[in-house]
Amino acid sequence: MNETNHFDLMLNALTEIMQEEKAKQTSPLSQPAPALPNLRSLLTRLSPLPQEALFLGMAMDGLPVLLNLYDPVPGPILIAGDASSGKTRLLQTVARAAEMLHSSASVQYGIVTTKPDEWESLYDSDNNAGIYQTDEENTSELLQSLVTWAHNNRGEGQSILLLIDGLESATKLDEQTRQNLRWLLLRGPSRRVWTFVTLDADRAEEQKEWLEFFRTRLFGCVENSEHAILLTGSSPLNHLSKGDEFAMREGSKLLKFWLPAIE
Repeated sequence: MNETNHFDLMLNALTEIMQEEKAKQTSPLSQPAPALPNLRSLLTRLSPLPQEALFLGMAMDGLPVLLNLYDPVPGPILIAGDASSGKTRLLQTVARAAEMLHSSASVQYGIVTTKPDEWESLYDSDNNAGIYQTDEENTSELLQSLVTWAHNNRGEGQSILLLIDGLESATKLDEQTRQNLRWLLLRGPSRRVWTFVTLDADRAEEQKEWLEFFRTRLFGCVENSEHAILLTGSSPLNHLSKGDEFAMREGSKLLKFWLPAIE
């Protein structure tokens, strides 16, 4: 791994997960593609994972892609792709995995979105600190409270995940809220506040000022080569399967990973 992406790949992961799925395909031409493994059963098979590990997905070689919540080096996480690439699903996978692997005393998450209805299934989670509609006043209050919490947190104990589904909408908020967001992007990870933000690839050009905050980027499918190059620096992204495949930078290459099914 280079310093851009300090994700821990657990070497003792269960590579047979992918092998078992391939073995089920006795006749690829006549059999439907196997269903993706269920998130809960997958995490059960991977357990125990380190207490600092946040699950993001599974690499194509069967190793889990994990974020170390105790290591601030990766910084905030940008999830970029086309409108149908599965960005919201990736955020929901992070949230669901967090509640399956961590108590609310160790990890909580707050969600900022223009479409709260898409998050109804997480309303009752003990780890859920709230679902906020982007343009409502309580969203500004949330970011202010997170800045205050982070100022008082010295990097011990609980971690907070701020999941923002739509950078474009968040950057249109009032100036004080934007300043709080900038502070959380710059300083949050060192105080255990991790911000995950989605971005539609066709809005990347107009959000270039904000792109500079994200040295760690997860990419979904992007059909337009110019948009992909703007986001990655050099790599096309139209080879990724929409909805369940993503990629992250690893050295000079892109490491593909996939998302399990969420029950």
